[in-house]
Amino acid sequence: MAEKMFSYYLNGFKKFLQVEKSVSDLTLKAYERDLTDFHEFLHTEGLTSPIEADARIARVYFSHLYNKKYDRATVARKISALRTFYKFLKREGYVENNAFLSSSLPKKERKLPRFLYEDELTKLFHSFDITKDLDQRDLAIFELFYATGIRVSECCRVRVDDVDEDLATLLVKGKGRKERFVIVGSFALEAIAYYKKHARKRLSQKNKGEPAEALFLNNNGAPLTERGVCYVVNKRVKAVSQTLNISPHDLRHTFATHLLNNGADMRTVQDLLGHEHLSTTQIYTHVTKDRLKSVYESAHPRARKKG
Repeated sequence: MAEKMFSYYLNGFKKFLQVEKSVSDLTLKAYERDLTDFHEFLHTEGLTSPIEADARIARVYFSHLYNKKYDRATVARKISALRTFYKFLKREGYVENNAFLSSSLPKKERKLPRFLYEDELTKLFHSFDITKDLDQRDLAIFELFYATGIRVSECCRVRVDDVDEDLATLLVKGKGRKERFVIVGSFALEAIAYYKKHARKRLSQKNKGEPAEALFLNNNGAPLTERGVCYVVNKRVKAVSQTLNISPHDLRHTFATHLLNNGADMRTVQDLLGHEHLSTTQIYTHVTKDRLKSVYESAHPRARKKG
């Protein structure tokens, strides 16, 4: 009975996240893992249902997470997931209070985003064999990531008609059903057009069901999933360098870093990334040592002796 009730609450919460929050599949799975872990913890405390938890249990769980040696970012994510879950339970009338509302999230460690240097990207782009269908597709994916800085979930939502080649723009479906138009560079437009004209046509013919509207298709002609895109990025990067460990989000970091390094202003980058708050964009104010040195030597009156 207890397991059935937990599944009931969890399924309702997942539907809430999908319909009202439009979270990605990866985020949905992360929430489910975090809630399942908490449910197992409740059993060790003699509780059978999440609605029995109170502020004391929240504090005990906080200590439990630290005892498990989770890092601060993981603890913050798990507590944030539970806070959202209990907010949902309260809204639906299952509980009177949000047990995790007063739990303060640990401060996350400030880590500089990983990004690729321009020479690394050039090597990567030159590694594709465009006589092969999947190479055409993968090149288009990498070019689009680097041209627009879109998220992996947004990449999977791109439909064929979302790319306007005449206006050089892309309609992006972002978080919380928010939409924005972003500029797409000529290299990305060319790669996408070539992929659509050749490889995508052949891939779509492998789909026995309804024709897919998604721009990027897997080898069976079905829409490429977030997991599939992550696999593609990791595989392609590993093919050119065993030392690089790059995710789709790191390509987003690369997009923002290169724009700022080459003189773009923070507000413009914020709009292009679809960030609601400027503070989220400010993490990209890191610059390479070469860029720092170049700016310092050109701007400081006594950086080096003249003549």
